Amino acid sequence: MKSGSSSFTQGINSCLILLLSLGLHPGAMAGLFLQCQLSGLWRNEQDSLMEISALADDGGFQGEYLTRVTLAGGCTRISPLRGAQQQPSEVAWPTFAFTVWWDTFSNATTAFAGQCFVDASGREMLSTMWLLREAVGSLEEDWKATRVGRNVFTRKRTPKGKILHSLSPSCEDAALPVL
Repeated sequence: MKSGSSSFTQGINSCLILLLSLGLHPGAMAGLFLQCQLSGLWRNEQDSLMEISALADDGGFQGEYLTRVTLAGGCTRISPLRGAQQQPSEVAWPTFAFTVWWDTFSNATTAFAGQCFVDASGREMLSTMWLLREAVGSLEEDWKATRVGRNVFTRKRTPKGKILHSLSPSCEDAALPVL
């Protein structure tokens, strides 16, 4: 047994030496071994928030999205999201896709596709591309109905449990006059 564990230790040491010789410092190597978890609260560069539930056994998930950006301006409300993730047991940095239906304040739907990463410092991020489809009144207006963009979300550390509603400003509150 002792020679087997010695061979294992030598193998690990050889891998570490190889990674160091390739220019990866120990902090970057730590990121190689961390698994990215999709569930939780995330914030993007526009200050929009989304909260993703725990994954189902089949990789499916749901959650809520609070955008800070609107097509027509005005008040936004929390919108439902539904999606699927590549099985986390298969890869440390899974790909995923989800849709958000902006039915409470807009006539649009957005589809996101992305991948979950962990950087060298252990920070989780979601790199996404999106297509937003807005309803138009005619086929002649179809040319202006789809927008494309990119968002990077970073994990927002919070206590466990659903908290997006507590972070969401009320549209009714926004309509009240300031005294």
